[in-house]
Order: sequence, then structure tokens, then C-alpha cells
Amino acid sequence: MNWFCLRSQPKHEHLAAGSLQRDAGLEVFLPRIKFRRATKRGRVWFTEALFPNYLFARFDWETSLRRVQHARGVQTVVHFGDRWPTIADETIAELRRLWGENEIHILEDKWEPGEPVRIVQGPLQGLQAVVSQPLSSRERIAVLLDFLGRQTYVEVSADDIAREADPRQGI
Repeated sequence: MNWFCLRSQPKHEHLAAGSLQRDAGLEVFLPRIKFRRATKRGRVWFTEALFPNYLFARFDWETSLRRVQHARGVQTVVHFGDRWPTIADETIAELRRLWGENEIHILEDKWEPGEPVRIVQGPLQGLQAVVSQPLSSRERIAVLLDFLGRQTYVEVSADDIAREADPRQGI
């Protein structure tokens, strides 16, 4: 039994993992991140795969390859021509050690002074600002924004701002 990297159908990593565990009885590792993202409804929690469209499964290549490739949500087992690379047990063990047992890592909103943000709710929606200082006791953030030709200091709810960058960049 070896670990292999599987490519899932887009946004179906969790379906592939569930199918392989439930129907095929395989050991699966799917590291995921949970983070808040700005939407039209405000900031909402999202859970996504750390490696989009990829997961890891442990199986016997000779007896289970066909069943794994046809599992729900699986597109293919990663291979290069007729070479099917395996992943060392130590590598998966180290990923699990770093990631934690529950396989979901929550990315907390830790606002740093000088960080560029966008206001996503309220009367200032759509404006860009820079974090001046977090006011954690009230879950508010002090930001500086260019408004009417000058920099203005404003306090906003932490739920009303979003990072300009992809949340995976800080991992």
C-alpha cells in the first residue's frame, strides 16, 4: 500500500475523499483551509482544499487503481506516461503533523498595520483603505482611507473589511 496523489474534478475534492473512504474503504488525506471572504452578503466562511483539485489516498496500485479512478469526484490518479509516482509515508505523516488531525486549518483574520484592505459593507462599501490598528477589544479596525482628497481615520467593524490578496498566500 502506497500513497498516491489524485486529481479531483473541479471543486469536488471533498466528494472524492468521502467516496474513497466510504465506498472503497481507503485512507485519504485532504488538507483544507477555512477562511472568511467578502461576498455581496458580507463576509462568509469558505472551506477549500489547500491544494485545489488534489488529494492523497493510500491504496494498492495493482488491485485498486481502476476502482480509485472511477470513484465519484476523482478525475485521475496523477501519473506521467506509464510512471505512477508514490508519496513517502513520512511526507504524509509530516503534512499531518503540520496541518493537524482534523485536516482543516482555520485562517484567522489577523490585521496588520499597513495592510491594504477593501471595505465590503456599509456606507463606505467599495473603498480601499489601509489598516491603521486593530481594536480587538471591540472587534473593530481603525483604517485610513483617501476620502474627498484627504486621508481620513475611520473605525469599521472587522466584518466590514476584506483583504485584497488570496488567503492562501499567508500559509
